[in-house]
Amino acid sequence: MGILHVRHDLGAEIVVEAAGVAILSYVYRPDPIAFEAPKPYCHPLRTLAGDVVTDYRPNDHRWHKGLQLTASHVSGDNFWGGVSYVRDEGYVVKDNIGRMRHDGFDAVDAAEDRLDLVERLTWINSGEETWAKEVRRISVHDVDVEDGSWTLTWRSTITNVRGADLHFGSPTTEGRPMAGYTGLAWRGPRAFRDGTVLTAGGLDAAGVMGQHADWVAYSGEHDEVDRHSTLVFQEGPRNAATPAHWFVRSDPFAVVNPSWAFYEELALPPGAALDREYRVVVADGAWTSERIADTLAAKTWS
Repeated sequence: MGILHVRHDLGAEIVVEAAGVAILSYVYRPDPIAFEAPKPYCHPLRTLAGDVVTDYRPNDHRWHKGLQLTASHVSGDNFWGGVSYVRDEGYVVKDNIGRMRHDGFDAVDAAEDRLDLVERLTWINSGEETWAKEVRRISVHDVDVEDGSWTLTWRSTITNVRGADLHFGSPTTEGRPMAGYTGLAWRGPRAFRDGTVLTAGGLDAAGVMGQHADWVAYSGEHDEVDRHSTLVFQEGPRNAATPAHWFVRSDPFAVVNPSWAFYEELALPPGAALDREYRVVVADGAWTSERIADTLAAKTWS
């Protein structure tokens, strides 16, 4: 197993190193670009071989930043960033961009083989109203140099403090077919276009779009180096009552998102909490379905 080294640049980011590689940067410094819906994010994510497996501010969607948890439609506001989809109009620029404020860490627990973060955030709408409070738990663990993989788990508990229902939706709930993105979202590097998508049920990217799946994996080939990498995405037991419909594309870019409001809006009453958890395995090489299934079967949720 790999030994972790953690560096915390106060007010900016937390960087995790393993085997001499900075495998994770969790960036929480205030983002000055309001149109991109400021929020914390993970970028870069790297494999243990040192290959970057996230993209940041790509020219087609500047608001895509590595791995982040957010929401494209919340009671008329956009916490995703960029243009908003409006029924019968399409994508338009609106004055409806929200943001997430980092309020502090309740824990930054670093051990030799594991890092656990507990962060408090506030969701603030475009009118500067506080709509939600979030407790976010991110862990880095199971760093295995021989296997060439490491694991990130992410749990977010989002509590409605608005005083009225919060309605979480997506472009699809607003009328755009097969665009149900919202929730935890990964944007892959440009070189990962036309990569390989694997699922527990044997579906490809087109087949799993808008469907349920026990897990979804994405393998891509890097520029400059003769290597592939694989990321495996899986929902946790807390999501079992309302499993995600997956938003997955390999063209025109690589994206994986287990959506919590693909086809139908999710209504969150005042005082209620939306509790979701996920696992991401970051691995060297192009993994097979059998290897993925065996790896996930050996893991436990903590």
